[in-house]
Amino acid sequence: MRTSYANAFVGNLLGHAPRWYKATFILFLLVNPILVITAGTFAAGWALIGEFIFTLAMALKCYPLSPGGMLALEAVVLGMTSPDAVYNEALANFEVLLLLIFMVAGIYFMKDLLQFTFTRILVTIRSKLLISQLFCIAGALLSAFLDALTVTAVIIAVAYGFYNVYHRYVSGKGYQDEHDLCDDGQCRSFDRDDLMRFRGFLRNLMMHGAVGTALGGVCTLVGEPQNLLIGAEMGWHFGTFFVKVAPISMPVLATGLATCALVERFSLCRYGVKLPEVIRIHMQEASRTAEKRMDHADRVKLAMQACCAVWLVVGLAFHLAAVGIIGLSVIVILTTVNGITEEHRLGRAFEEALPFTALLVVFFAVVAVIHDQHLFKPVIDYVLHMKGSSQMAAYYAASGLLSAISDNVFVATVYITETKMHFTQMLHAVPGIGMTGQALMDMLTDSHLDRADVLAGLPAEAAGKVREIMDNFDKLAIAINTGTNIPSVATPNGQAAFLFLLTSALAPVIRLSYGRMVILALPYTITMSLAGLAAVWYMQDIVRFFCG
Repeated sequence: MRTSYANAFVGNLLGHAPRWYKATFILFLLVNPILVITAGTFAAGWALIGEFIFTLAMALKCYPLSPGGMLALEAVVLGMTSPDAVYNEALANFEVLLLLIFMVAGIYFMKDLLQFTFTRILVTIRSKLLISQLFCIAGALLSAFLDALTVTAVIIAVAYGFYNVYHRYVSGKGYQDEHDLCDDGQCRSFDRDDLMRFRGFLRNLMMHGAVGTALGGVCTLVGEPQNLLIGAEMGWHFGTFFVKVAPISMPVLATGLATCALVERFSLCRYGVKLPEVIRIHMQEASRTAEKRMDHADRVKLAMQACCAVWLVVGLAFHLAAVGIIGLSVIVILTTVNGITEEHRLGRAFEEALPFTALLVVFFAVVAVIHDQHLFKPVIDYVLHMKGSSQMAAYYAASGLLSAISDNVFVATVYITETKMHFTQMLHAVPGIGMTGQALMDMLTDSHLDRADVLAGLPAEAAGKVREIMDNFDKLAIAINTGTNIPSVATPNGQAAFLFLLTSALAPVIRLSYGRMVILALPYTITMSLAGLAAVWYMQDIVRFFCG
């Protein structure tokens, strides 16, 4: 009897996950308390990071929310962090949570327009290299002014729609039939080869688009959440931010686009998969058939979705409201004008976003452990005591590495806060400033004050030293921003948009695992990180070359 109950418990634990996965998960839960007792919470904290990354890497075996959530819960119980710390991390990222809940759902109600538009592009442009460049550039351009998660939600909706149309066709299913897109059992054997290539084709496009969001996101104040954070700490406006980051962001952008072309041209790292002609023809025919079947109501719905797309772009570009609130407005408008009023139809829109939203809060619990246990402090202390170009390069590399294994927003927060505190102390040590270092720093980083005017009010000797200190602070802030944006493309957990893609409903459909994402990101990681590092090292020379 006991054996049968034990077998039942093991069978229920983590559902259909493999037995080796369940055993590994139990081992993690048993090892962590032992580590806390024997090695301390610092070592246990680093072990927790490794364990959480493991759950992300195995996302196709078991969705990370359950095992990752249990590990985070255990960390709270073991005293590695507190419920209040987890709450504060979630509260600090409340705007991101709102975005996920409402913006992703808003994109769901625009999927007909997205599929209609992108299907035309896909069947019209035959060059895979050109389509790849288009996805990468579109991702970069949109992310520079909108939001990387919103852009990722759009390309996910597009790819899911493409795959859904063809998979239903080869499985003999109608659009209204219940159907599992992960199951190829009902497909004919000769169709499965085309499906495999189609999945490879979509994986390529998804990664080009996702990397594009990182390329564009680093360039502007509104491109990524950490950009806003760093800009606020430094007192930089939109134009100031763009100009200061441009010596690094522009070479990296050019490098990223060149990498996109090279990996497609030479079929490197699993790129270069072309769309099978039979699928292109079917999609073309399906598009024509769908257009012929459209009645006046369908065309009005598309027109309303197009109007909402304009509102979405304008609202996000000019930041008329928080991203999540704009997403909610899209839901309200489209459900009203297109007659979607049944609760079960509304509910489907939120199925994609809510599991990831919950996972992100679990991720914030791990970030709270990193913060409370000061896991990154040794690295920060080391780079703070370096000098010159080597310090900038070290800042870039260290913030990039830490972002790849944790969260780039958190890393940026810790780095800019600690660095600003260090430079405030340096200002305080300057003789003759006539105020405290903190008061002077507040004035120098006030977006409403001109730094030159503040410096003009200081004695000449003190002003020279203060200017030198602040110029160095500016360079390190740029290194932090680019470091948390560029090398973090190495892993899915380094970028929220990548993590969203990995844990989306699309990932199992096109067989996009953690390992595959790392391999597909590898050429971008190498070329963009090295280009960024070189630009950071020679930033003074680049500025001098362009500014004279």
